[in-house]
Amino acid sequence: MSVTAAKGFTAAGIAAGIKQNGNPDLALVVNTGPRRAAAGVFTSNRVKAAPVVWSQQVLADGELTAVVLNSGGANACTGPQGFQDTHATAEKVAEVLSAEGAEVGAGEVAVASTGLIGLLLPMDKLLPGVEKAAAELSEHGGEKAAIAIKTTDTVHKTSVVTKDGPDGGWTVGGMAKGAGMLAPGLATMLVVLTTDADVDGAGLDGALRGATRVTFDRVDSDGCMSTNDTVLLLASGSSGITPPQDAFAEAVREVCDDLARQLIGDAEGASKDIRIEVINAATEDDAVEVGRSIARNNLLKCAIHGEDPNWGRVLSAIGTTSAAFEPDELNVAINGVWVCKNGSVGEDRDLVDMRYREVTITADLAAGTESAVIWANDLTADYVHENSAYSS
Repeated sequence: MSVTAAKGFTAAGIAAGIKQNGNPDLALVVNTGPRRAAAGVFTSNRVKAAPVVWSQQVLADGELTAVVLNSGGANACTGPQGFQDTHATAEKVAEVLSAEGAEVGAGEVAVASTGLIGLLLPMDKLLPGVEKAAAELSEHGGEKAAIAIKTTDTVHKTSVVTKDGPDGGWTVGGMAKGAGMLAPGLATMLVVLTTDADVDGAGLDGALRGATRVTFDRVDSDGCMSTNDTVLLLASGSSGITPPQDAFAEAVREVCDDLARQLIGDAEGASKDIRIEVINAATEDDAVEVGRSIARNNLLKCAIHGEDPNWGRVLSAIGTTSAAFEPDELNVAINGVWVCKNGSVGEDRDLVDMRYREVTITADLAAGTESAVIWANDLTADYVHENSAYSS
C-alpha cells in the first residue's frame, strides 16, 4: 500500500495526459492529520528544478499537508515560467482540497516533477489532472500513486515497515521512482515517505537525513546527478504513538534502504547490481570516496558486465582518490575471492563465480577501521541505447 500503509494518508495516481503515451503521470498524496509534520532532502546539484526550489521554501516551517508529483516532464531549466507553473500547481492542489473543507494553503503543498529537462509542463492538462486526482483520493491509493511517478522505471517501487510496541503499532511506508541519472547527492529520484508515528518536524528531519546519508546517498549507478531529486517524509500522528527517536530513525532507514536497493535493481539497462564495500579505511569519508571511485570506473563496469573479475581496474580506481592507504597493502575480493593481496596477485581469478545478478567487490584499504557500502551497476549496450533514444 506504499504511502497509504500509514494511517492518516490518502493518495491517488491518474493519467492527466502529460505523457503522450497515455500512461499514469500525476500523483497526489494528502496528510489528513492530526499532525502535519514534514521534512525533506533535495538534490545538491547547483542547477535545481523549479519544484525543488518551491518545495525547499514551503518546508521551511517543517509542515506539509500534501505532495503533488508528476512524471512526463521535469520542469527544470524552464525559467520564471517554470516556477510560476509550480506555484500554480500548488495553488490548484490547495484549492481543490479546501473545497472539501480542509482549508489548505499553497504553502502547505510540496511539488515534485520528473522527466525530460528543458520543457514546460502542459498546464492545460496538469491542472485539470489535479482535480481528477483529488476526486480519486483513497486510503488504498498508494500503489496507483507509485505507478504514476514512473518514467523509465520498469516497475513501481514501494516499501512498508510496521513496528509494534507496548502501546500499539506504527508504520513507515514509502514510494520511489528512479532508473537513470542515479548518483548522489541523493540519487535521481522522487521519494515520498509517510508515517503515522507522532513525530515533530525536527525528529523527522534528523531521521531522514541520517537515513539518506547511508542509503540514497550511496547509490551510484551511472555517476550522473539530477536536478530534481526530492525525498519527503510526512507524519500524520494518527497512531498516537511517539516512538523512541532511535527506533523511529531505524525504521525510516529500513524503508529507505529497501527503496534504494529497488532503484539499483531497476537501473536503466543494467544486468548486474554491484555491492562495493570498502573496509579498514582511515575515515568514513575515505571509504565513501573510494567506493564512489570504484562505482564510477567505466572500464570496471564493462568488465563486470562481461563477468570478468578484473581487479586491476579496482586498484586503478582506488589510486585516483585522496584516501589514506599504501599501494602495497591493498586487498580486493570479488564475490568472496581475494583476487588481489597486498597490492599484487592473490587467489586464482578463475575461482570467481560471476554468473548471478549481484556482484560484491570488497576493497580493503588496510588503513583504519571505518567502512562504507556503495551500490552501483554494470555498463551495458542497453544503457547506451536507452539513453541515446530517450526523449520523454
